[in-house]
Amino acid sequence: MTIGVLPFQEIEALISAGGISAASPVETAQVQPASLDLRLGVEAYRIRASFLTGRDCSVADRLHDLSMHRIDLQPGAVLEKGCVYLVPLMERLNLPRGLRAVANAKSSTGRLDLLTRVVTDGGTEFDRVPEGYDGPLYAEICPRSFSVLVRPGMRLNQMRFRNGPATLDDAELSRLHAAEGLVDGTPVIDGGLGFSVDLRPAEGDLVGYRAKPHTGVIDLDRIGAYPSGEFWEELRARDGRLILDPGAFYILVSREAVTIPPAYAAEMAPYLAMVGEFRVHYAGFFDPGFGHDIAAGRGARGVLEVRCHEAPFVLEHGQIVGRLIYERMTDVPERLYGRGISSNYQGQGLKLAKHFRS
Repeated sequence: MTIGVLPFQEIEALISAGGISAASPVETAQVQPASLDLRLGVEAYRIRASFLTGRDCSVADRLHDLSMHRIDLQPGAVLEKGCVYLVPLMERLNLPRGLRAVANAKSSTGRLDLLTRVVTDGGTEFDRVPEGYDGPLYAEICPRSFSVLVRPGMRLNQMRFRNGPATLDDAELSRLHAAEGLVDGTPVIDGGLGFSVDLRPAEGDLVGYRAKPHTGVIDLDRIGAYPSGEFWEELRARDGRLILDPGAFYILVSREAVTIPPAYAAEMAPYLAMVGEFRVHYAGFFDPGFGHDIAAGRGARGVLEVRCHEAPFVLEHGQIVGRLIYERMTDVPERLYGRGISSNYQGQGLKLAKHFRS
């Protein structure tokens, strides 16, 4: 197998070969250009605390110690803000030798401040599945800002499959930018492609949103159903700076418009403590084709999901807040982001999750 991230057609082949199986047959709509959407199963467990299983231990063993009660998801169930839940997923893996998997929250999941991480038997890291893993998958879910209503089959996480080292180094990334124009300005390339925050919008003074602390429940099946003003406070800045409050959750937008060429995928690098007292971007996958079909090659801007930690922090316009790590695909996907599939955020600017209307 070629080194790189598996595209749509190779994920489908992996399903056909039994590397991915499910209690209910995998649906075509789950297979994205470079990832597979994972579905919630029929039950959830309210647990006392988040956990990793550790080597030689199963999730079932840990649930015996940490589970508080079981919840039937089939009629629909509310996962309450501030609580931790574990949900067995419909999909399970039997990975062939050499193939690893990595998971992340889907875009809409992250924009709701819904912390979701994949847990495996014998796992020592969240969202990481070693080569040759044969076993079930679980989603740990912790609603941070809003309580949510969930049902079986909902897709909150997505998973990529990698064969060998797929990451581009800085020299390769510079050459790719010269050929494709990855950003609409001078790139900052240092361990990936730098992402900065836009606090001086070209039009108006709206720079982002802050989640309100006391809101109603969000039914994740209801698209465009909720007035944004009932859940979000608009943030306006005239001096190019924003003070982040400890514990608050923000939706901001990148200054750069970025492009992911069809033969590549990208992932937002993990938060680094040295850049400030905040975390950026829970949902870190950027699919092949993101921003690539936009008129005049301008790309699409990245929405930033920001949570401030222990101390108030002043965020300045143009401050680097994250890095995009580009990876090569094993082949160009037969489906691209924004081309013939349901891509909610192609060509986006500052945009809330699909559940809200303006």
